Amino acid sequence: MQLTGPEISKRIQETDDIIIIPFDERCLGSNSYDLHLADTLRVYKHTLPAGMRPGIKYNPKKKKLSMADWFYKRKTYDNYLKHPEEYDIRNPRYLLNPCDDKSHETIDVKIPDCGLILSPYIGYLGTTVEYSETHNLFPYIDGKSSVGRNFILNHHTAGRGDDGFCGQWTLEIRVLYPTVVFPYMRIGQIYYEKFEGERKPYNTNPASHYNNQFGPTAAAKIAIDDFLRDAVVKLR
Repeated sequence: MQLTGPEISKRIQETDDIIIIPFDERCLGSNSYDLHLADTLRVYKHTLPAGMRPGIKYNPKKKKLSMADWFYKRKTYDNYLKHPEEYDIRNPRYLLNPCDDKSHETIDVKIPDCGLILSPYIGYLGTTVEYSETHNLFPYIDGKSSVGRNFILNHHTAGRGDDGFCGQWTLEIRVLYPTVVFPYMRIGQIYYEKFEGERKPYNTNPASHYNNQFGPTAAAKIAIDDFLRDAVVKLR
């Protein structure tokens, strides 16, 4: 059963079930609370072609943008025109290995107040302005309708939270077109549901990777559970 907006507000004021910092009633919806994009993004260093910008500072007075604006130097853009395959994210040189920490080294990208143009060819790790704690409830985030209608994806598979999660929410952001984002823009909504059963809070689970995370947090190395091989062999 999902909580209504007034019930979310009530629990924030009267219990410790929900903590949202900062909290403002103007961001409360019918059955959710709006979350906002913080001013720092992170990009996996390995996925960014050399000489390319991870984002373009938005200038509404500049009417004619082109592919050349993605490059720091004209010489690099000329090389792109001659050898586009070197900058194509389908090129295996930009391979991500989810089971290797080296793939998850990042660079920081600041979103200026005037806005930053994101590229459809880059995945961005963002974070919510809001710090939240959830206890005795199941939290999850999703995009706002207006965000989706601008073809901004704010999470891939990580929209589900856990009872006991404490921290800012890391966002896995992709855009379909070059798209401007701004600090403090509404980027998503958080919802809360009741659950049944004995609790196993995230903040007491030694296997938790992301509790108390602040800022865009890179992926933890995904485990390869060798013990399952033995189980599979026994089933054959």
